[in-house]
Amino acid sequence: MPGAEGPLLEATGISKHFGGLAALATVSLAVARGEIFGLIGPNGAGKTTLFNVLTGIYPPDGGEFTLAGARLTGRKPHEIAERGIARTFQNIRLFANMTALENVMVGRHPRSRAGVLGAIVRDAATRAEEAAIARRASELLDYVGIGERRDDLARALPYGGQRRLEIARALATEPRLLALDEPAAGMNPTETAALRGLLERIRADGVTLLLIEHDVKLVMGLCDRVAVLDYGRKIAEGAPGAVRTDPAVIEAYLGAGVA
Repeated sequence: MPGAEGPLLEATGISKHFGGLAALATVSLAVARGEIFGLIGPNGAGKTTLFNVLTGIYPPDGGEFTLAGARLTGRKPHEIAERGIARTFQNIRLFANMTALENVMVGRHPRSRAGVLGAIVRDAATRAEEAAIARRASELLDYVGIGERRDDLARALPYGGQRRLEIARALATEPRLLALDEPAAGMNPTETAALRGLLERIRADGVTLLLIEHDVKLVMGLCDRVAVLDYGRKIAEGAPGAVRTDPAVIEAYLGAGVA
Protein backbone atom coordinates (compact mmCIF):
# COMPACT_ATOMS: atom_id res chain seq x y z
CA MET A 1 0.00 0.00 0.00
CA PRO A 2 1.45 3.44 -0.94
CA GLY A 3 2.90 5.25 2.03
CA ALA A 4 2.88 2.24 4.36
CA GLU A 5 6.55 2.81 5.28
CA GLY A 6 6.62 6.61 5.12
CA PRO A 7 7.90 8.88 2.33
CA LEU A 8 10.45 7.57 -0.13
CA LEU A 9 11.32 11.02 -1.50
CA GLU A 10 11.04 14.09 0.69
CA ALA A 11 11.89 17.58 -0.56
CA THR A 12 11.75 20.52 1.82
CA GLY A 13 11.89 24.21 0.90
CA ILE A 14 13.56 23.72 -2.49
CA SER A 15 14.46 27.06 -4.10
CA LYS A 16 16.27 27.83 -7.35
CA HIS A 17 17.04 31.20 -8.91
CA PHE A 18 18.34 32.10 -12.35
CA GLY A 19 19.46 35.70 -12.10
CA GLY A 20 16.50 37.60 -10.72
CA LEU A 21 14.01 34.87 -11.62
CA ALA A 22 12.78 32.55 -8.88
CA ALA A 23 12.25 29.33 -10.84
CA LEU A 24 11.40 27.51 -7.58
CA ALA A 25 10.34 29.17 -4.34
CA THR A 26 10.45 26.98 -1.22
CA VAL A 27 8.76 23.97 -2.84
CA SER A 28 8.14 21.02 -0.55
CA LEU A 29 6.65 17.62 -1.34
CA ALA A 30 6.77 14.05 -0.09
CA VAL A 31 6.35 11.06 -2.39
CA ALA A 32 5.20 7.90 -0.65
CA ARG A 33 6.74 4.53 -1.39
CA GLY A 34 4.80 2.72 -4.08
CA GLU A 35 2.69 5.62 -5.32
CA ILE A 36 2.40 7.46 -8.61
CA PHE A 37 2.77 11.15 -7.83
CA GLY A 38 1.88 13.68 -10.51
CA LEU A 39 3.43 17.12 -10.94
CA ILE A 40 1.47 19.50 -13.17
CA GLY A 41 1.30 23.19 -13.94
CA PRO A 42 1.43 25.69 -16.82
CA ASN A 43 4.51 26.05 -19.01
CA GLY A 44 7.31 27.73 -17.07
CA ALA A 45 5.89 26.72 -13.70
CA GLY A 46 9.18 25.14 -12.57
CA LYS A 47 8.37 21.45 -12.97
CA THR A 48 11.44 20.45 -14.99
CA THR A 49 13.63 22.71 -12.84
CA LEU A 50 12.48 20.72 -9.81
CA PHE A 51 13.35 17.48 -11.61
CA ASN A 52 16.77 18.91 -12.46
CA VAL A 53 17.38 19.71 -8.80
CA LEU A 54 16.21 16.29 -7.61
CA THR A 55 18.50 14.52 -10.10
CA GLY A 56 21.59 16.65 -9.43
CA ILE A 57 21.69 18.64 -12.66
CA TYR A 58 21.08 21.89 -10.76
CA PRO A 59 22.20 22.53 -7.19
CA PRO A 60 19.39 24.09 -5.17
CA ASP A 61 19.84 27.60 -3.76
CA GLY A 62 17.89 26.55 -0.69
CA GLY A 63 16.24 23.53 0.87
CA GLU A 64 17.15 19.87 0.80
CA PHE A 65 15.86 16.49 -0.31
CA THR A 66 16.24 12.92 0.84
CA LEU A 67 15.58 9.46 -0.55
CA ALA A 68 14.58 6.89 2.06
CA GLY A 69 15.97 9.26 4.67
CA ALA A 70 19.41 9.65 3.04
CA ARG A 71 20.29 13.26 2.21
CA LEU A 72 21.05 13.71 -1.50
CA THR A 73 21.23 17.51 -1.69
CA GLY A 74 24.37 18.58 -3.56
CA ARG A 75 25.14 15.11 -4.93
CA LYS A 76 26.20 14.73 -8.56
CA PRO A 77 23.80 13.13 -11.09
CA HIS A 78 25.63 9.78 -11.20
CA GLU A 79 25.69 9.61 -7.41
CA ILE A 80 21.95 10.24 -7.21
CA ALA A 81 21.36 7.59 -9.88
CA GLU A 82 23.45 5.11 -7.90
CA ARG A 83 21.35 5.83 -4.82
CA GLY A 84 18.10 5.10 -6.61
CA ILE A 85 16.64 8.02 -8.60
CA ALA A 86 16.47 7.64 -12.39
CA ARG A 87 14.79 9.95 -14.88
CA THR A 88 13.70 10.50 -18.44
CA PHE A 89 13.72 13.85 -20.23
CA GLN A 90 11.12 16.09 -21.83
CA ASN A 91 13.23 16.09 -24.99
CA ILE A 92 14.31 12.53 -25.73
CA ARG A 93 18.02 12.02 -25.03
CA LEU A 94 19.18 8.78 -26.59
CA PHE A 95 22.44 7.76 -28.24
CA ALA A 96 20.99 7.99 -31.73
CA ASN A 97 23.69 5.95 -33.50
CA MET A 98 23.75 3.14 -30.93
CA THR A 99 21.31 0.24 -30.98
CA ALA A 100 18.38 0.01 -28.61
CA LEU A 101 20.20 -2.77 -26.74
CA GLU A 102 23.38 -0.69 -26.42
CA ASN A 103 21.40 2.29 -25.10
CA VAL A 104 19.94 0.19 -22.29
CA MET A 105 23.32 -1.37 -21.54
CA VAL A 106 24.70 2.13 -20.97
CA GLY A 107 22.02 2.64 -18.35
CA ARG A 108 23.03 -0.58 -16.64
CA HIS A 109 26.68 0.34 -16.18
CA PRO A 110 26.22 2.36 -12.94
CA ARG A 111 25.41 -1.02 -11.36
CA SER A 112 28.48 -2.75 -12.82
CA ARG A 113 31.63 -3.59 -10.88
CA ALA A 114 34.22 -3.64 -13.67
CA GLY A 115 36.49 -0.62 -13.57
CA VAL A 116 38.77 0.92 -16.18
CA LEU A 117 41.33 -1.86 -15.79
CA GLY A 118 38.72 -4.55 -16.37
CA ALA A 119 37.48 -2.78 -19.49
CA ILE A 120 41.04 -2.70 -20.86
CA VAL A 121 42.13 -6.19 -19.87
CA ARG A 122 38.76 -7.81 -20.66
CA ASP A 123 39.32 -10.62 -18.17
CA ALA A 124 36.82 -13.44 -17.64
CA ALA A 125 34.96 -11.63 -14.85
CA THR A 126 34.51 -8.52 -16.98
CA ARG A 127 33.29 -10.53 -19.96
CA ALA A 128 30.82 -12.42 -17.77
CA GLU A 129 29.50 -9.16 -16.32
CA GLU A 130 29.11 -7.63 -19.79
CA ALA A 131 27.13 -10.68 -20.88
CA ALA A 132 24.88 -10.34 -17.83
CA ILE A 133 24.35 -6.65 -18.60
CA ALA A 134 23.36 -7.50 -22.18
CA ARG A 135 20.89 -10.14 -20.95
CA ARG A 136 19.29 -7.72 -18.51
CA ALA A 137 19.10 -5.00 -21.17
CA SER A 138 17.37 -7.43 -23.50
CA GLU A 139 14.88 -8.35 -20.77
CA LEU A 140 14.08 -4.68 -20.19
CA LEU A 141 13.44 -4.09 -23.88
CA ASP A 142 10.95 -6.98 -23.79
CA TYR A 143 9.45 -5.49 -20.61
CA VAL A 144 8.71 -2.11 -22.23
CA GLY A 145 7.42 -3.76 -25.40
CA ILE A 146 10.15 -3.11 -27.98
CA GLY A 147 12.21 -6.28 -27.69
CA GLU A 148 11.89 -6.98 -31.41
CA ARG A 149 13.76 -3.71 -32.13
CA ARG A 150 16.75 -4.45 -29.90
CA ASP A 151 19.25 -4.41 -32.80
CA ASP A 152 17.85 -1.29 -34.47
CA LEU A 153 19.56 2.06 -34.09
CA ALA A 154 17.77 4.30 -31.61
CA ARG A 155 17.17 6.93 -34.31
CA ALA A 156 15.34 4.35 -36.43
CA LEU A 157 12.70 3.68 -33.78
CA PRO A 158 9.31 5.39 -34.03
CA TYR A 159 8.66 8.20 -31.60
CA GLY A 160 6.69 6.06 -29.16
CA GLY A 161 9.41 3.41 -29.31
CA GLN A 162 12.05 5.99 -28.43
CA ARG A 163 10.02 7.03 -25.39
CA ARG A 164 9.83 3.40 -24.27
CA LEU A 165 13.55 2.94 -24.90
CA GLU A 166 14.32 5.89 -22.63
CA ILE A 167 12.18 4.32 -19.91
CA ALA A 168 14.00 0.99 -20.33
CA ARG A 169 17.37 2.73 -20.02
CA ALA A 170 16.23 4.45 -16.82
CA LEU A 171 14.96 1.15 -15.40
CA ALA A 172 18.36 -0.40 -16.09
CA THR A 173 19.78 1.60 -13.18
CA GLU A 174 17.44 -0.31 -10.81
CA PRO A 175 15.75 2.84 -9.49
CA ARG A 176 13.64 3.08 -6.38
CA LEU A 177 12.12 6.27 -7.81
CA LEU A 178 11.56 6.80 -11.54
CA ALA A 179 11.06 10.46 -12.52
CA LEU A 180 9.35 10.84 -15.90
CA ASP A 181 9.32 14.23 -17.65
CA GLU A 182 6.33 14.34 -20.01
CA PRO A 183 6.50 10.69 -21.17
CA ALA A 184 3.24 11.03 -23.15
CA ALA A 185 4.29 14.16 -25.05
CA GLY A 186 3.54 13.75 -28.76
CA MET A 187 1.69 10.46 -28.33
CA ASN A 188 -1.69 9.66 -29.86
CA PRO A 189 -4.52 8.30 -27.64
CA THR A 190 -3.66 4.67 -28.40
CA GLU A 191 0.00 5.17 -27.50
CA THR A 192 -0.97 7.08 -24.36
CA ALA A 193 -3.25 4.27 -23.21
CA ALA A 194 -0.44 1.74 -23.76
CA LEU A 195 1.97 3.99 -21.84
CA ARG A 196 -0.46 4.14 -18.93
CA GLY A 197 -0.51 0.34 -18.81
CA LEU A 198 3.29 0.25 -18.77
CA LEU A 199 3.53 2.79 -15.94
CA GLU A 200 0.98 0.88 -13.89
CA ARG A 201 3.01 -2.28 -14.41
CA ILE A 202 6.24 -0.53 -13.34
CA ARG A 203 4.55 0.63 -10.15
CA ALA A 204 3.14 -2.84 -9.51
CA ASP A 205 6.68 -4.20 -9.80
CA GLY A 206 7.84 -1.99 -6.93
CA VAL A 207 9.09 1.25 -8.48
CA THR A 208 7.71 4.56 -7.21
CA LEU A 209 6.86 7.07 -9.96
CA LEU A 210 7.11 10.86 -10.05
CA LEU A 211 5.45 12.14 -13.20
CA ILE A 212 5.45 15.50 -15.01
CA GLU A 213 2.75 15.48 -17.64
CA HIS A 214 0.65 18.00 -19.59
CA ASP A 215 -1.96 15.36 -20.41
CA VAL A 216 -4.20 16.21 -17.46
CA LYS A 217 -6.59 13.37 -18.26
CA LEU A 218 -3.73 10.87 -17.99
CA VAL A 219 -2.52 12.41 -14.73
CA MET A 220 -5.95 12.44 -13.13
CA GLY A 221 -6.64 8.85 -14.12
CA LEU A 222 -3.23 7.45 -13.20
CA CYS A 223 -1.85 9.29 -10.18
CA ASP A 224 -2.57 8.67 -6.51
CA ARG A 225 -1.77 12.27 -5.63
CA VAL A 226 -1.03 15.42 -7.61
CA ALA A 227 0.85 18.65 -6.85
CA VAL A 228 0.47 21.81 -8.91
CA LEU A 229 3.21 24.38 -9.50
CA ASP A 230 2.65 27.91 -10.77
CA TYR A 231 5.43 30.49 -11.13
CA GLY A 232 7.74 28.30 -9.07
CA ARG A 233 5.38 27.88 -6.12
CA LYS A 234 3.25 24.93 -5.09
CA ILE A 235 -0.35 26.11 -5.15
CA ALA A 236 -2.17 22.82 -4.53
CA GLU A 237 -1.61 19.19 -3.58
CA GLY A 238 -3.91 16.28 -2.93
CA ALA A 239 -6.05 13.60 -4.52
CA PRO A 240 -6.71 14.15 -8.25
CA GLY A 241 -10.40 14.88 -7.78
CA ALA A 242 -9.75 17.60 -5.19
CA VAL A 243 -6.94 19.20 -7.20
CA ARG A 244 -8.99 19.26 -10.39
CA THR A 245 -11.68 21.42 -8.74
CA ASP A 246 -9.34 23.67 -6.72
CA PRO A 247 -10.07 27.33 -7.66
CA ALA A 248 -6.34 28.23 -7.61
CA VAL A 249 -5.58 25.42 -10.06
CA ILE A 250 -8.42 26.43 -12.38
CA GLU A 251 -7.18 30.01 -12.35
CA ALA A 252 -3.58 28.98 -13.05
CA TYR A 253 -4.60 26.98 -16.12
CA LEU A 254 -7.40 29.17 -17.46
CA GLY A 255 -6.58 32.67 -16.18
CA ALA A 256 -8.39 34.74 -13.62
CA GLY A 257 -10.94 36.11 -16.07
CA VAL A 258 -12.03 32.71 -17.38
CA ALA A 259 -11.88 31.12 -13.91
